[in-house]
Amino acid sequence: MGRPEFRQKRTPSEEAEMARVREERLKQQHAKSLEDWKPKTKLGKLVKEKKIKDLDEALKYKILEPEIVDLLTETRSDILNIGQAKGKFGGGKRRAWRQTQRKTAEGNVPTFSCMVVAGNGDGYIGMGYGRAKETLPARAKALRLAKLNIMKIKRACASFDCVCGEEHTVPFIVTGKCGSCTVKLIPAPQGTGLVIGDECKKILRIAGVRDVYSKTSGSKRTTINLARACIDALNKTNRM
Repeated sequence: MGRPEFRQKRTPSEEAEMARVREERLKQQHAKSLEDWKPKTKLGKLVKEKKIKDLDEALKYKILEPEIVDLLTETRSDILNIGQAKGKFGGGKRRAWRQTQRKTAEGNVPTFSCMVVAGNGDGYIGMGYGRAKETLPARAKALRLAKLNIMKIKRACASFDCVCGEEHTVPFIVTGKCGSCTVKLIPAPQGTGLVIGDECKKILRIAGVRDVYSKTSGSKRTTINLARACIDALNKTNRM
């Protein structure tokens, strides 16, 4: 018998090159899908005909097609870690997919859930929650709902010891609540960073908030409620 051949480990430069090629391929596929998109709603037809060129104007109506958001702004997304891998004594590592099972006569039927935040990093943010029998359809559903739920938030330079004039933090103290989770966002001076949990950091980065203090209370390990409380706090920035 011949000696088995082992795959040579890729260098960091090769991994980076492969990631760049993969990203370019995904961008080309996404651009082609937008060109082939045939809108079904009146708002979608106006955006396709370039009669509406601003996302603020589109948000005056109910958005029912995620391609509208893709055409009007360059969106990026991130997945929140709402699940937990199996570990000894329940101490498994956090992961993106939340798996549940339903008991039937044929056996256990698994279901995967996923939570995605989408925005442009400049004052727009949306969050979606999707469930499916497989992981990729669940992520696609969550991304679609995140784009449909996109909203505009207000930012400012509101800290008492910062006079930079840039929009880098929340305009005033806001408090969001979901279930037992409460998230309070407090304006911070430039250079402070995001003083908050890791999953809420993902939300604030995509929303375009770079500096903030925070205070959280309640069952903070319930990531779904914590993320929704953070979104609720950002939504309250519009209530001047």
